[in-house]
Amino acid sequence: MAALRAFFILPICLLLAHQTFGKNEAPCQLSKWNNGYNTFIKRHIRSGTPTSLNQNEWKKYIQNNGGCSRPTQSFLHPKDLDRVKDVCTSKGGVTYKENLCISRQSFTFVTVRSEPDTCGIRSIREETKHLILACEVLDNQCLPVHFEGNPDNSKPNNNARACQDPRIKDLAPTFKMTWLWLLCGLLLLMIIVY
Repeated sequence: MAALRAFFILPICLLLAHQTFGKNEAPCQLSKWNNGYNTFIKRHIRSGTPTSLNQNEWKKYIQNNGGCSRPTQSFLHPKDLDRVKDVCTSKGGVTYKENLCISRQSFTFVTVRSEPDTCGIRSIREETKHLILACEVLDNQCLPVHFEGNPDNSKPNNNARACQDPRIKDLAPTFKMTWLWLLCGLLLLMIIVY
């Protein structure tokens, strides 16, 4: 009987472990995805992006660069790479929520919306907003790994803690004890006792 209970409870505990350790709770913690920065650059700071808002140019660009499966894409100017990386430091960003930082200054970028898998362009718009980026540590440097949309045009909170490079402060990985983990532990204890 205990084996049967363990069979049902173990998958729940594994799911909780995946959720707890799948995403950092604060910026500039060790990344769980080693290729995150390179993927971010490949998706958002590419050389050769069209310099106009011409729909045909963007459609051709997205088709040639394998982006037809992503319905919304934002492209930053390659000349802004250092400023974008600075969002993940005290120099250029503050904590937004979870592992996200928001830039202290606005950036201008192009957002392209298309029909999934068809590359049919719905809209192309130049936007000027504060960037919201997921920032994680790779090679002992806090770097952007994800571009989060900013549909509400959020601005940085002047009282928010600065995003920090790990060389500036000691960052230990965090573990958040939730009621789900507590429940999992109690269920496992019941299996052992009974």
